[in-house]
Amino acid sequence: MNKYLVELIGTFFLVLTVGCTVIDKGAGPLAPLAIGASLMVMIFAGGHISGGHYNPAVTLGVWMRGKCDTKDVAPYWAFQFIGAALAAAVVKFFKAGAVVTPGNPQTVPALLAEFLFTFALVYVVLNTATAKGTEGNSFYGLAIGMTVMTGAFAVGNISGGAFNPGVALGITIMGLSAWSSIWIFLVADFLGGAVAALIFKFVNPAG
Repeated sequence: MNKYLVELIGTFFLVLTVGCTVIDKGAGPLAPLAIGASLMVMIFAGGHISGGHYNPAVTLGVWMRGKCDTKDVAPYWAFQFIGAALAAAVVKFFKAGAVVTPGNPQTVPALLAEFLFTFALVYVVLNTATAKGTEGNSFYGLAIGMTVMTGAFAVGNISGGAFNPGVALGITIMGLSAWSSIWIFLVADFLGGAVAALIFKFVNPAG
């Protein structure tokens, strides 16, 4: 149960940071930096307990790679989504009265952007946090957080820059993204995580 609670807490603060830095001007152009940093510190805080996934697509990739027990996949997903939903509720309380216009990205560019940077994120996670060659390193949290920051700067204006089905749920509840678009994130992010796991296993057969 401890690791499931850690996943909820980490996802909560990631989604909370997304909402607070994006809605009503928030952190402005520096929002991606704050979001990447929040993920980084939460990974350093909880990585030794749960692995610090905070992202259902990461959990999928780590499971496919063989570093997450099958019995933990559904609970991880459940607690990640609960954390995201709770964070969205808190953001709506903090930002009550703010005018929020739901984004409705173009389907094909958004699918591709979400796929590419979720792939990059999970690929970085697997290589820095699960590979034998980088075992015991102290930089994995920074690498993972900066991957999300990079993606948010690069394609945030194309897809919304979720790279995470939990974040997708959170931004949809907050009203930043239309419910009709949530499938884009779910399909692209889970597919990106799965492909990253397959590529990792191909280029790193020894683990």
